[in-house]
Parts: sequence; C-alpha cells; structure tokens
Amino acid sequence: MITQLFSIIIPVFFGVGCGYLWVRSGQSFDQEFITSLVFNVGTPLLIFSTLTRLDVDPRAFAEIAMVTVIALLIFFVISTLILKIAGLSQRTYLAAIVIPNTGNVGLPLCFLTFGEPGLVFGIIIYTIVTLVQFTFGLAIASGSFSISVLFKNPIIYSVLVALFVMITEAVLPEWIKDTALIYGQFAIPLMLISLGASLAKIKVNNFTRNLLLSSLRLLMGFGVGLIISNFFQLDGVARGVVIIECSMPAAVFNYMLAMKYNNDPDSVAALVVTSTLLTFVCLPVLIAFVISL
Repeated sequence: MITQLFSIIIPVFFGVGCGYLWVRSGQSFDQEFITSLVFNVGTPLLIFSTLTRLDVDPRAFAEIAMVTVIALLIFFVISTLILKIAGLSQRTYLAAIVIPNTGNVGLPLCFLTFGEPGLVFGIIIYTIVTLVQFTFGLAIASGSFSISVLFKNPIIYSVLVALFVMITEAVLPEWIKDTALIYGQFAIPLMLISLGASLAKIKVNNFTRNLLLSSLRLLMGFGVGLIISNFFQLDGVARGVVIIECSMPAAVFNYMLAMKYNNDPDSVAALVVTSTLLTFVCLPVLIAFVISL
C-alpha cells in the first residue's frame, strides 16, 4: 500500500510544487491565460475523450450526478447553519465551504487513484460542481443570478455531445478521438501546476478562523461522502471517487469570483490556501482509506 500511496501522492505534490516554486522564484506565469486554456480547451476535450472512449453506462452517469446534487444540498444546509451560528458572512464564506475543488485537485486524484474509470466518475462530479459554481457560486459573489452564463460554459457542450455519442453509440472517426485524447491530456498536469501558482500568490490572514472553517470543509465533505455513498450502496471506484471529491478543499475559483466582485477576497483566499494545505496534510490518510475499501 505504501508504494501505491506514493505513486498517487507524489505526482500531485510534484505538479503543485512546480507551479508554486515557479512563481515564488520570480518566473513569469500568466494565470489568466493558463486558467482559460484549461477551462475552455483542455477540460472540455478531456471530458469528451474520456466519456466517449470508455464504456460508460448513462444510468451510472445519472446516479452519480444525483448523488453529487444531494451532497451539495447537504453541504449548503450544514454550512449555512454553521456560519449563522458563528456570525460569519454568508456571502463571503458560503460558496467556498459548499463548493469543493473537484477540478484542480479532485480530478488528478481520481485519475491517479483509480485510473480512467476513476476519471470518468470524477468528471461527472466535476461537471455538476462546475455548473453549481457558475450559478450558485456566481450568484452569491455577485449578488445576482443569471442562467445565461451557463450557455457560455464549454463544459456543458462537451458533456452534451459526449452523452449523445454514448446514448446513440455513434462511431467517431479516429481523427476526432485522437485529437480529443491528445489535447485533453494536458488539462490534468496544468490543473496541478496552476493550483500551485495560485497558492504562491495568496496570503493567509486570521489563521485560527480559517483552520476551523477548513476543518469544517474537509470533515463535512468526508462525512457526507461516506454516508451518501453508503446510502446509495455505491461500491468500488464509484464509492472511492465520491468520497475523494466530497473531501476536497475550497475551490480556487471562489477566490477569483471574490476578487472580481470585491467580496472580501483576502478572507476567501486565506480559506482556499488553508483548506488546500490541510487537505495535503490529510491526503495520505484519505487515499489509504479509499483504496482499502
């Protein structure tokens, strides 16, 4: 198990460490370009390639999507109550606690832990969380709700096209499959490097408060992931992926939205950093748990 743990954790630390050290050493890193490239090109192609290459049952897709929605609703209820009791700003902290980083950290971990089957389930969860991020998360940060922003999200279209191919069992030309496979593969390493670069630029304030909120995000995520996977009788890879993705830290995109809408970005940034570092500390235990299931 030790060897398996190292084979999963070291690539994650390597990618994040590269991004962190690159920025800290004063090298140029265009965060906006890299994020846009990953979100608009790499991730949609990764989603399309993975879902169409592997034998994915549409019913399994629907089940994991439903489990993800229910988990997010539970996160919302728990987080709302805790923040209200603690007297903390819902607008500042709610989305950051509810929405986990299922992309930059979650997808690489699912792939490294369970291979391409894990990546499939991770992509389903990531897709749902991304839709919530661009509706619920955006509404909280901006103070207004707009459904039109979803139609500008390329991930939606890649999922819809992939589902069409899966349901109709259409045979794709080799050049389409090869192109999607090649250019989708850069998404995962760039996600990790981009995360490291982001962490290098963010400063932490009010450490005690953020440590408590980070503990809430991780313990709540792990507990809900474990309970809900048991309730729906998930097993094997699906169970492990749900637990991993639910246990992820606050998503970096929450910080970007906080900056854009001037929603106390320093506090959101501190929560993102603290929860990410806490996740990395707990990562060996989390991975050892899911691979032992």
